Amino acid sequence: MNRFNIGEFSRLSGIPVKTLRFYHEKQLLIPASIEADSGYRNYDHQNLDAARVIVALRKLDFSLAQIATILNDHQDDSDILDYLDQRKSDLAREISHKQGLARTLESIINTERIARKLMQETQHEVTEKTLEPLLVGGIRTEGRYSECGTTFKQLGRGVGMNMKGKAMMLCYDDEYREEDADYECCFPLRKQRKSDGIDVRELVGGRCISLIHVGTYESISRSYERLIEHANQHELELKRPSREVYLKGPGMIFKGNPKKYVTEIQFLVEA
Repeated sequence: MNRFNIGEFSRLSGIPVKTLRFYHEKQLLIPASIEADSGYRNYDHQNLDAARVIVALRKLDFSLAQIATILNDHQDDSDILDYLDQRKSDLAREISHKQGLARTLESIINTERIARKLMQETQHEVTEKTLEPLLVGGIRTEGRYSECGTTFKQLGRGVGMNMKGKAMMLCYDDEYREEDADYECCFPLRKQRKSDGIDVRELVGGRCISLIHVGTYESISRSYERLIEHANQHELELKRPSREVYLKGPGMIFKGNPKKYVTEIQFLVEA
């Protein structure tokens, strides 16, 4: 069997002699034989196959520890190629996942920039007023706020021509709840009329702080922030539920431009 001294092996493998000695020290690439009297290292074709794998994996940024594991766990070139093919598939999935994350981040950044711009351009300030008692029909439920459209449709069918005014939502939670938010979809009514599955009653009136929010529902928390800051500054106690009156929003057929939605947020307060 042909043997190569360390210099010859260095030229054939493309690995510097100093590095070959280091690989030997780390038990990564062990010479086929070592001369007893001189300590010279000799390599064979099997060493050369392993060296080519090491060079290829180092170019792919595999660590020496990873390479050692690969060489120990895979017996021949075919095994290693199968491993690399699997690794390629894994990398493709990772790239796809990271590309999806990048698109999500881009969407978040754009939404945040738009929300900040809208808040800067909107001149509406917190106002105080008195709300009159209001006759409403409502359906209270738990779930995602984004799913309220189905409830509003059910409510609209139930109240029909008795509807009088803009849709509104009563928000009962005093914390953010993603899956099981407690809210009630309501419509003002012309007169007291019972309907199956709909709670018809009069909402109490009273002193209220209010703010007009212009923009998407995803950015509405900024307007809530302004209202809560106002209440804290003026030592006002906020009552639950808060009210969202949808002055301009998605229609039953056309969704419109969410950036131009107009929502009035109302809190009854106690001094």
